[in-house]
Amino acid sequence: MTTVICSAPDCGKESISTLKCPLCLKQNIESYFCNQSCFKRSWSLHKSIHIKSNVDTYDPFPDFPFTGNLRPSYPLSKRREIPNHIIKPDYSKDGNPISEHLNDRTGKIPIFNNDEIDLIKKVAKFGREILDAAAKSIKPGITTDEIDEIVHNETIKRNSYPSPLNYYNFPKSVCTSINEVICHGIPDKRPLKDGDIVNIDISVYYNGYHADLNETYYVGTPSKDAINVVETSRECLDLAIAHCKPGVTFRSIGDIIEKHAKLNNCSVVRSFCGHGIGKLFHCAPQIAHYARNKSPGIMKPGMVFTIEPMINLGGYRDIQWPDNWTAVTADGQLSAQFEHELLVTETGVEVLSARLENSPGGAISRK
Repeated sequence: MTTVICSAPDCGKESISTLKCPLCLKQNIESYFCNQSCFKRSWSLHKSIHIKSNVDTYDPFPDFPFTGNLRPSYPLSKRREIPNHIIKPDYSKDGNPISEHLNDRTGKIPIFNNDEIDLIKKVAKFGREILDAAAKSIKPGITTDEIDEIVHNETIKRNSYPSPLNYYNFPKSVCTSINEVICHGIPDKRPLKDGDIVNIDISVYYNGYHADLNETYYVGTPSKDAINVVETSRECLDLAIAHCKPGVTFRSIGDIIEKHAKLNNCSVVRSFCGHGIGKLFHCAPQIAHYARNKSPGIMKPGMVFTIEPMINLGGYRDIQWPDNWTAVTADGQLSAQFEHELLVTETGVEVLSARLENSPGGAISRK
């Protein structure tokens, strides 16, 4: 039987179902659903395809009270395929990371041996190369869906799997977050515009190990506000990394980040955090980025984790779009994020996802 992908936005599972939307059939639109439950549950979003099928792109949430100027640009392209020879994580088919659920019950922070660290370093190197390849394409006019295609192809070239793809049914191979989007933006058909800022969040899975890193980039000529929030986020991460070494508590990282954010009239998002990474995409430790948090644990050699402060120009609160992924600032103001993957050593910390001499982007002056 032929395998298809369920068209319900919150499903995306592989299926052998032949259930099609009757209106799609009339308009020669290819869409399948696992069952009647998926079809009925997603109808309010799916029906917008029919309403707007006579135009190239459309906003799938016309009645949603958006907080800023950004709008989604649908339809999304089809889920990109993964060659059979690529080693895949456990959620690649049904979207459910069972291994993470089982590990969460232990609450233990993994400590990796030298052989494991060598593999972790290799996949982190892949992540940096993929991010740099995507960043080189950034310019006014390119769509985030085109960036997703670049990321997907560069990942496959390295015999790797793009970790976001079908993770809890996320539909794309990378997260692209523009302007007021804090994180988890879904690549679509909106072209980048001069003055935008865009975060590209790369996660890659190779030979049983994940890597995770991201940067925010300027598109064309940035505003003073854009420069302030982007450079503040970059500096917050750098200051946090400088603090890391054996014996340091994870909760102290947030104090350093929030102090610097406030000095630059910015706020720190509280809904998302840094995390352990390695054999699992997300695991302990959970690392909050705001002050006076209660993140448990102490750094020890062999631990691998990310720090990824999300810094807002306005207030710290966030809301979510109806796609159940895109997190945006509640006041519609700009947000920026930077993320590195770190290894605790005997004397300090090693940045596994460090920028290379020829990496695109980088800090610019606030003047």
